[in-house]
Amino acid sequence: MALITTKDMFEKALNADYAVGAFNVNNMEIIQGIVEAAEEEQAPLILQVSAGARKYAKPAYLVKLVEAAMEDSGLDIALHLDHGEDFDICKKCVDDGFSSVMIDGSKHPFEENIALTKQVVEYAHDKGVVVEAELGKLAGIEDNINVDARSATFTDPAEAAEFVERTGVDSLAIAIGTSHGAYKFKGDPYLDFERLQEIHRLIPDTPLVLHGASTVLPEFVDLCNQYGGEIPGAKGVPEDMIRTAAKYGVCKVNIDTDLRLAMTAEIRRYLTEHPADFDPRKYLGPARDAIRKMVAHKIRDVLGASGKR
Repeated sequence: MALITTKDMFEKALNADYAVGAFNVNNMEIIQGIVEAAEEEQAPLILQVSAGARKYAKPAYLVKLVEAAMEDSGLDIALHLDHGEDFDICKKCVDDGFSSVMIDGSKHPFEENIALTKQVVEYAHDKGVVVEAELGKLAGIEDNINVDARSATFTDPAEAAEFVERTGVDSLAIAIGTSHGAYKFKGDPYLDFERLQEIHRLIPDTPLVLHGASTVLPEFVDLCNQYGGEIPGAKGVPEDMIRTAAKYGVCKVNIDTDLRLAMTAEIRRYLTEHPADFDPRKYLGPARDAIRKMVAHKIRDVLGASGKR
């Protein structure tokens, strides 16, 4: 068991028709549910921490929880910073012991994104840490990410090739139609697979990343709706589209919204059925199990990563 980078994970997954799940974590129960599922499925695993999670749980707690999960499960795990917005937060996470960081310079002009990414790459690589960057803008709202549809832009394949060559980044998050949050499509789901194939053709050795790739499972949306606080019109990425993306260089698939929905649905159900119960263990335990089952489904049936540890 060890804290590892994503390098070997992605080398195995690249062109092997499966992807590694990268699951956002905020507390102990979420980590336990995810890790139990990965252990059951014998799958590679990335646990990732957003800026919001760092603020909520504090980095020291999250790092120690991940260390405890490795010790308990015997799994090798990559600990990744999700959507680092500047050099300072990436440096802090490298110094705190993260094995992977993402610098998200997608809001900046192309040349500024390159310069910022190079700065992070140089610092992180010197410490043995790998770097993910982003080119193109995903629409949607999640945590500290808020991009309206008019500001979203798909990744340009030629720019992607130039970006990777000039920055030396280890993996690249691309925009081909996914979006953050539970409301990903107004009409029929659409991902630009022609664009994805062209990007993969130009940079065949670069692992690609899909953000905003939760499928927004109807069973959890229905549970949330049934037990109060409706989530109308939620529409995620169809599971078959995720499997198709894995055929064209997508090695990492980010999942956060589905975790939130699974946990919230089960907590709402339990508290509605047991209104007099105030023991957090009684509702967080079932929520943890709901996460475990959902993540096992993702690993096995969506990502195709079972047995790839």
